[in-house]
Amino acid sequence: MRFLYNSSIAIASLLLSLIAVFNQKIKLFVDGRKETFVKLSVLATEKNTVWVHAASLGEFEQGRPIIEKIKAQYPQYKIVLTFFSPSGYEIQKEYELADVVCYLPLDSKKNAAKFLELVQPKVAIFIKYELWPNFLKELQKRKISTLLVSGIFRKEQIFFKSYGRWMRKSLATFDHFFVQDDASKQLLKTIQLENVTVSGDTRFDRVSAILQQDNHLDFVSQFKNNNYTVVAGSTWKEDEALLVNYINEVASDDEKFIIAPHNINQKEIEALKKAIAKKTVLFSEMEAENLSEAQVLIIDTIGLLTKIYASGDAAYVGGGLTKSGLHNVLEPATFGLPIVIGPTYKKYKEVVDLVALKGCKVIADQVQFSAIFTRLKADVSYREKTGQINKKYIQENIGATGVIMKYVHEKLNR
Repeated sequence: MRFLYNSSIAIASLLLSLIAVFNQKIKLFVDGRKETFVKLSVLATEKNTVWVHAASLGEFEQGRPIIEKIKAQYPQYKIVLTFFSPSGYEIQKEYELADVVCYLPLDSKKNAAKFLELVQPKVAIFIKYELWPNFLKELQKRKISTLLVSGIFRKEQIFFKSYGRWMRKSLATFDHFFVQDDASKQLLKTIQLENVTVSGDTRFDRVSAILQQDNHLDFVSQFKNNNYTVVAGSTWKEDEALLVNYINEVASDDEKFIIAPHNINQKEIEALKKAIAKKTVLFSEMEAENLSEAQVLIIDTIGLLTKIYASGDAAYVGGGLTKSGLHNVLEPATFGLPIVIGPTYKKYKEVVDLVALKGCKVIADQVQFSAIFTRLKADVSYREKTGQINKKYIQENIGATGVIMKYVHEKLNR
C-alpha cells in the first residue's frame, strides 16, 4: 500500500506540473512549492522551532490562537506555518506571527526528510485532519512530538473502515489528539487510540477574540446610515440568485444589503451588480459614489468580511446551496447576528448545534428565503433573541486553546 501511495504522489507531481500550464490555481500550487526549501534555509541554525500545518484558510483560523499563544509565551521559538492550498497561503503568506510561511511540499519520503532536516521542530501541530503518511512517519522516526488539534472524526472516514488499516497506522503516529467532541473521542477509541482529549474547537477562541479588536469601518457606517442591514458573506451564484430576487421583488427601501462573494471574479461581480435593480455600488468604485444613497454594496475584495459582520443586523452565510458546503458561521455568530443558511451543513458540528438551538435558520428555496428575511426585518424582538442564541453559544464554547497549550508547555519546557 505504501508503494502505491508513493507512486501516486510521484504521478500527481508530474500531472500537476502539466495542468499548471492551463490552470492558474494549480500554477500557484506548483510554483509556490518551488520556493519552500529556499524559504526554510534561513532556519539552518535554529534549534527552537514549532511547525504548524493548516490545509487552507479555515484550518489556519483554528491554528491561529495557538500560534498567538506560543509566540507570546515563547518568543525565542521560531514559527513555521505551512499550507497545502493556495487559498490559504496566498491570503496569509505575510502573516506577521510566523517566521516562515510556505507551502507544504508534496508528501514524498525525500521531501519529508529534507523538510524536517531544515525545520527540526520541537513540536509539530496539524490542524483538524490533515494527514500525510510520509511526513508523519518521518516525524515519528525523529521522535518529534506531533499533535492533532481541533480534530473531528466521522464514522464514514477511511480510518474506521475495514480497508483503512494503512491509514490507521498513520493516524497512530500522533502523540496526542485534541478533538472537538466526545463522538470523535469514542470513534478513535474503537481503533485503539486513547491518547485523546476533548478540548473543543479553537475557532471559538479566535472568533471570541475578534470582539476585542476595533471592528469599525467608516465606509460601512456611511453605507448603513443607521438602516437595517443584511450581510451576505461568502456567497456563490446559487446564493446570489435568491438574494437578487429578494432585493428586487421584496425588500423595502430602508433595507440594505452588503454582499461579499466567495470568488472575486470581476466578470461575475459585474453580472451580479447588473442583475440588481436597486442602486448598487462596488467597494472598488465607492469613492465616486454617495454610499448613503445606495441600497446594495458589493465587496469585490478580500479580508473585510469579519469586520463587516460587526455592523450587520442579520447574516446570510453562503455555500449551503452548493456541494462544496457552508462557509464560516462563527464570525457572524460572535457578533450576535441571526444567521440564515442553505441545507448543506451537516458535516459542520457548530452549525448542527446552532440549527438545533434555533439561532441558525435553514432555507432551501426562494419562498423560505424571502419568508425568513421578511420576518427578521419586521420582528426586532425575534431578530435579537435569535442572534443572542448564537452569541451565547460562542461564549459557552471558548477555552480549547488553553487546554491544548498545557500540553504544548510540557513539550517546549523539556
